[in-house]
Amino acid sequence: MARVSQDVKRRRYDSAVRADRAAATRRAVLDAARTLVLEEGYVATSVAAIARRAGVAVDTVYASTGRKPEIMALLVETALSGTDAVVPGPERDHVQRLRAADGARAKLAVYGAAVAALGDRLAPVHRALAEAAVGDPDCAALQASIAARRRSNMLLLAADLRATGELRPELDDDDVADVVWATNSAEFHGLLVGGRGWSTQRFGAWLADSWARLLLA
Repeated sequence: MARVSQDVKRRRYDSAVRADRAAATRRAVLDAARTLVLEEGYVATSVAAIARRAGVAVDTVYASTGRKPEIMALLVETALSGTDAVVPGPERDHVQRLRAADGARAKLAVYGAAVAALGDRLAPVHRALAEAAVGDPDCAALQASIAARRRSNMLLLAADLRATGELRPELDDDDVADVVWATNSAEFHGLLVGGRGWSTQRFGAWLADSWARLLLA
């Protein structure tokens, strides 16, 4: 019986070690891909170049992250989550804090700060995706799906704000979603933070204040 128990523990240990190694490899591949795509551009970045920078074989890149469009998708998702993992929207920390916040202004303050922080990570990746979408149908489809998902999320935000009873009565959920969708974009972040040198804090506070002025009674 003791022997069986030791074998089970050994298998569990070996499985945990393999999982840790696989996660480290995936992280190295994504770090290499992010650096190359942002510095050299999507088109100029080959899977072989990613493999060389990550110190792994080309087959390992494919096994751990997939083809280039799939790598691009992972770069977007990890920029959104701020971690090495893909985190569904409802499980992200700022979404949970937004839903728990008391009142529309508090919700908008949470979301403004989150959008500003996300933009610092996400805007460069979105620019690379826009470049990739020009000549890569898979990346074009990814870009379209991200835009559609972001619009759907803004409708959920509009519903959260409406539940507070503080929205301007003449605005419907589509109006609210459109305003937030346009101003939380990576392009808008690039104009003020990247182009005009606004700090992350200033941009987040400005977003929250602007949304409150535009949307709330």
